[in-house]
Amino acid sequence: MKPAKKNAQTSDKSSAPARKPAGFTDEERAAVKERVQELTADKRGGKADGESELLAKIAEMRQPDRGMAERLHAIVKANAPVLSSKTWYGMPAYAKDGQVVCFFQSSQKFKTRYATLGFSDKANLDEGHMWPTVFALKELTGAEEAKIVALLKKAVS
Repeated sequence: MKPAKKNAQTSDKSSAPARKPAGFTDEERAAVKERVQELTADKRGGKADGESELLAKIAEMRQPDRGMAERLHAIVKANAPVLSSKTWYGMPAYAKDGQVVCFFQSSQKFKTRYATLGFSDKANLDEGHMWPTVFALKELTGAEEAKIVALLKKAVS
């Protein structure tokens, strides 16, 4: 049996505009790929220095996020020394016993209008039946730094 001839009215796929698959954005796919690389390195024991990886991620950021991430890093180191530096989905993060407690997401990561400081379920922030776990950051002043210090101390308590 001969294959059917193409109908002249059938559109040629090569001339049709390329469609992006529905679902994850390019930024989300990139974050997932970074997480897979982190897990692979952890499994192989290849991630010797989480501090260096975290600092490299901060160095890649544009201002003002880089400045906030650098200041946040200093705040975490000074006030929650039990937390170790690492990356998590390509973001600077801090872990206790290998479990991420908090992380910094730059505004460029997912093209948002502000950076965020987030806390995982491993953070001891429970307060009644509802409490915030992610905080928008547009600037780090003394007032915000004081709030972050209090959150960090509670998170690791």
